Amino acid sequence: MSDFITPPGHMKFQAKMLATDLNATILDSAVAYVEPGGGGPAPSHTHEKDHLFIVVDGCATIKLENESVVLKKDETLYVKGAVEHSVWNETNQSLKIIKINCIHK
Repeated sequence: MSDFITPPGHMKFQAKMLATDLNATILDSAVAYVEPGGGGPAPSHTHEKDHLFIVVDGCATIKLENESVVLKKDETLYVKGAVEHSVWNETNQSLKIIKINCIHK
């Protein structure tokens, strides 16, 4: 559990910062369960909203315009809405991922 700390005054409690200095307004959020081989959208898309992706369980492949980023449990990625993107589960295990929609300030 790298990057996890026990905050002052806490016991048997581990915490990790997932995102800092986003400079964004949160619009809404969703949790998704993606079975092996699932994901989307296909083809990748763009829009005005940015996304903060947080992997809760499993492993996600975030396909961007020029690269793919693999996120493991407790890892995050901020994706600008103007960048073509899609989310995929390329493993043989289920994926649980949270998406927070934001507008960059």
